[in-house]
Amino acid sequence: MHVRTRLLPAAVCGVAVAGVYAGQPVLGPMGRDLRVPVDALGWFVAAGQLGYLAGLVLLVPLGDLLDRRRLIAAHLALVAAGTALTAAAPAAWAAFAGLAVAGLFAVVVQTTVAYTASISPPAERGRNLGIVTSGVVIGILGARFIAGVLSDLWGWRSIYLVLAVLAAVLAVLVLKVLPADARPDATARYGQVLRSFGGLFVQPVFLSRGLIAFFLFASFGTLWSGMALPLADAPWHLSRTQIGLFGLAGLAGALGAARSGRWGDAGHARRVTGIALVLLLASWAAIGQLPRSLALLALGVILLDFAVQAVHVSNQHALTSAYPDRTSTAIGAYMVFYSLGSALGAAATTALFDAAGWTGPTVLGAALALCALIAWAFGVRRAKDATRRSPDPGTKVPQECVPSAP
Repeated sequence: MHVRTRLLPAAVCGVAVAGVYAGQPVLGPMGRDLRVPVDALGWFVAAGQLGYLAGLVLLVPLGDLLDRRRLIAAHLALVAAGTALTAAAPAAWAAFAGLAVAGLFAVVVQTTVAYTASISPPAERGRNLGIVTSGVVIGILGARFIAGVLSDLWGWRSIYLVLAVLAAVLAVLVLKVLPADARPDATARYGQVLRSFGGLFVQPVFLSRGLIAFFLFASFGTLWSGMALPLADAPWHLSRTQIGLFGLAGLAGALGAARSGRWGDAGHARRVTGIALVLLLASWAAIGQLPRSLALLALGVILLDFAVQAVHVSNQHALTSAYPDRTSTAIGAYMVFYSLGSALGAAATTALFDAAGWTGPTVLGAALALCALIAWAFGVRRAKDATRRSPDPGTKVPQECVPSAP
């Protein structure tokens, strides 16, 4: 793949997903401006996540039926419309509606990931997915820093106005720069693809990776949807720009995991997942020190985002390898777990913080990380049992079910 074929999809992913997460460091100003109480601020993030969930079910499977390049451009244009509505919102209901629309069409991320997998040679698939997925992480974490700066300069609405312009520009570039996708399956029908989507949820390989993603992103959302509240309060009283700097710390950790795609190419996806989940659990010991130490918080943020990126890339690599003929459907179905987990973390953390201070989100985040590690351990055991029960040495076992080398 040419470098621009990797970087433009990464930019698409970054801008699209930023529309869902950019509000996290400015929840307080948004709530005050739109008259939303503190215990309901998490719904600014959850609205986008629930829109995202609907898009995963209804829109992402279209990538296995239609030209993905044109689909990416169309969805980017609608992301621009949703973020523009949020920027101009006169009341809370309009902001929630705009964020839901932006989230609905932010599933362009999954169509872009499937597009990248489909045009990549098998030996480079993990590497290319790692680069494109890094765009997602840059969008999620970098947007927090940029959002803090823009909010301090021109108010929280400027964030969504900038995102609307970027999404519109990228929609044009996609059509002009990216190569044509593989010819879609002209014989399939939308109803068939949706049934195939639902059928994935009873397959052990898919379900194992999905449950890991659910707990992984619930833990991730717990940190990033609630962290701005104690940092803006006593004893720190940080500005929105200063709070956004923690997004850069997380970005450093996440980009450090960019090689996880290559590790997947080498057959180590399961091992990488296990190690990363242990790091995720350990990160909460440092994050829990937020009321006493910003340095330990920064360390915890780096560890957490390294772990999340490594597991996420490994999950997508495993699923696109296991389901090469329906990459859009597999990635979309997998991301249902991501969306549900993120929405849970976003909605729960602000309510817990209001009730119990930072201790509440810390305990929740660590518990979710532990659940992800348990889900991984059960998946490993199930895969090994399935391999031992295989009656015919010539039977093809999905790659994800083959035990990793010691």
